[in-house]
Parts: sequence; C-alpha cells; structure tokens
Amino acid sequence: MSELLRLENVWAGYGDAVILEDISLSLAAGDSLALLGRNGMGKTTLLATLMGAARLRRGRILYEGADIAQVPSHRRAQAGLGWVPQERDIFRSLTVEENLTVVALPGEWTLARVYEMFPRLRERRLNLGNQLSGGEQQMLAMGRALMLNPKILLLDEPLEGLAPKIAQELLAIIDRMVKAGRMAVILVEQHARQILPITRQALVLERGRSVYAGDSAGLLREGSPLDGWLGVGAAADGALA
Repeated sequence: MSELLRLENVWAGYGDAVILEDISLSLAAGDSLALLGRNGMGKTTLLATLMGAARLRRGRILYEGADIAQVPSHRRAQAGLGWVPQERDIFRSLTVEENLTVVALPGEWTLARVYEMFPRLRERRLNLGNQLSGGEQQMLAMGRALMLNPKILLLDEPLEGLAPKIAQELLAIIDRMVKAGRMAVILVEQHARQILPITRQALVLERGRSVYAGDSAGLLREGSPLDGWLGVGAAADGALA
C-alpha cells in the first residue's frame, strides 16, 4: 500500500500550551490505526492537529507527499480528510438529508450508499438534527463525513455515551469500513480491546508522547502494558459486550 499520511517529529498544542511532543507515524492508503491513551493524553489534539485545528509548533505533516502545515482546515477536508469530532457538530436545524447533502463531494459515497450503510438515517431523513437520539446523531455525523468521500476518516470516540446495543451496531459498521480498505481510518476510542481487533496499527499516547507504536495484534497480546497505560478503563473493557 502506498503511503498516504506521515507525521514527522510533530509537536503541537493550543496557544502557548504544548500537548503533543515528538509524535511520528505513517499511514498507508486503506490502513487503520487505533489511537489510544487515557483522557487528556493528547488523542483529540492529534486529530485536531491533522485537521489544522491545533497549532503545529514543530515537525511536518505530509499528506500524499505534500506538507500541509499551512493548509487551512476546509482545504484539508476537501483534499480527503474526514473528521467526526466527539461533539458530532451536526447541523441541528437541518434535516438528516440536508445534513448529508450540504457537504457532499463527488465520489463513491453517495446519499444512497450512506443510507444503505445507516438504514436508520433513511428512516429519519426528514427529521431535524435536534430530533435524533444520541446514536442517530453519531450515525449522521459519520454519514456526513463519508459524504465528503474522504481518503482518511478520523473518528474521535464514536462509541462514547451510546447504549451498548447501538455501540455494537456502530462498531460493526466501522469494522466493515476498515475491512473494505477503501479509505484509511484513525480511530480514537476508550474501549481499547474492542477496537484493537479491527485495526492493523496502534499508537498509545502517555502525556502527549508515544509509548507504543506498532501492530494492534501485538499490543493486544501483551496485555499488561496496555492495562498500565490505560488504567482501570482497560481492565473494564468489556463494557460494550
């Protein structure tokens, strides 16, 4: 697989605050990465840095071989970086269908295909964003990102706060997208043992620094270091089961 994204010795944060220190990673087209760590360790900041929403202080971000450090966020989205933030940020005063079509870019992800992936959105297509449940809002946020036809999909804790049944449904959808290999996926999630089996690579952050960068299967086999890095959350990782 050809390299799609590379971070070289990235330092980043907000204002004068440095959150990430010396982060490097490489992601190929169609690849998948589990981004792990306890709360406050820099996971969301890493996604925000990729999207241009956090300040890059040092290092390089190469996307398809080009340095995108000075490229604004909306241009990065147009170039193929799709972001589903924790807050979801759907348009609450627009219908489901309007949410999806207002951002659409040409490509294989069409309205029909998003509805096929998320049948519930088809059923709710005339509902306003503020009339949806939390799970439906998450599906809409993911569907809207897919309508941009991204080459990389950034998912920031997509299962957070959802009922177990809905979380499992979304996890299965993410698994299908990863296995299809048509776009790369970076997945931030507290339930490490739920996402390590469906991703190829893993990066664990501790106080803004990388403490593990390697294959997901190896990290899953090691067990004890993962528990230490993630604290009690790892030990209780059957929460979605």
